[in-house]
Amino acid sequence: MSLLDRRALNRALLARQLLLRRHDMPVTDALEHLVGLQAQEPLEPYVGLWSRLVGFQPSALAELLLSRRAVRTLLMRRTLHLVTADDCVTLRPAHQTMLVSRAWSTWRRELSGVDLDELAKLGRPLFEERPRQLTEAARVIADRWPGVPARTLGDALSTLVPLVQVPPRGVWGERAGAYNTTIEAWLGRPLPPASPATVDALVLRYLAAYGPAATADIRAWSGLTGLRESVQRLRPSLRTFRDERGRELLDVPDGALPDPQTPAPPRFLPAFDNAVLGYDDRSRVIDAEHRGLSVTGARFLLVDGRVSGTWAVTVDGGAAALRIAALRPLTAVERDAVVAEGESLLTMFQPEPRHPNRVTIADA
Repeated sequence: MSLLDRRALNRALLARQLLLRRHDMPVTDALEHLVGLQAQEPLEPYVGLWSRLVGFQPSALAELLLSRRAVRTLLMRRTLHLVTADDCVTLRPAHQTMLVSRAWSTWRRELSGVDLDELAKLGRPLFEERPRQLTEAARVIADRWPGVPARTLGDALSTLVPLVQVPPRGVWGERAGAYNTTIEAWLGRPLPPASPATVDALVLRYLAAYGPAATADIRAWSGLTGLRESVQRLRPSLRTFRDERGRELLDVPDGALPDPQTPAPPRFLPAFDNAVLGYDDRSRVIDAEHRGLSVTGARFLLVDGRVSGTWAVTVDGGAAALRIAALRPLTAVERDAVVAEGESLLTMFQPEPRHPNRVTIADA
């Protein structure tokens, strides 16, 4: 069984996450290849796509949301993901049991005495009637469970009832509250029952976009349990490797494995990007000392394929400013490449500045 060191796994990650080079492909194809983009911060996926696609314009994603060809819904790890409408219909049933289980484990004490089936039955018609905020819907039926906070009932409804957050939330340039309706009402399509075949297909898609990876990585990314059976069914069609820790890594037969010495250009990742969060062992992309930043909402800068800084953008006075905090010393060549990439990124935030956009780097 071949050994893949950390650098080899890094270059595989970059290639499969569309980060080793920008790709000329439709936004829908990118979303499906990546099995969605994490979108709990509604505008972050725009940066993720800008860093992956040739000539990406925010209007391309906004149009998909407005035309209902892409949606934001709870999926992997019980976090909001931006996915195509087709993937929403296919993947939500596969995650539904996990979503309810995680909600129950989080609010078990607060929901004591609440019949979850009854809560879903009472809540669903409210979201089907018109898009509502979660707490708004919960308040309508809160008298049924006096003493349970409406916020808790609303959070539970977000998992019990398959919902999507509707535009203008998530549309570039817009600021809007989180209004929800049912997937069926928004897309006009029923949700099929979950099946083992759906989970098997999800595992293969994960490996194609994130592999080679261990079963623990698949579980950490998806939040699903019971993956052992799926892996066993798929194993005859998979290839296997070992990492430096001795873990078995699974992979699809045709997954890209670039030369580990392939140059990797700097890339700006949005908050909670799955390129970092999509693993149990994230050492292929981020050092252990910085791992905690990955769950705080930090936006990461990749240099030579690894997390090497954090960044933030402000738009004020007709210009945009990009401030980078390096996590390690950058060479002069790396700094020049980062500044060039950063200046290009700022054209998305402020395409016609009245004053020059600015990129600054604070040294580690």
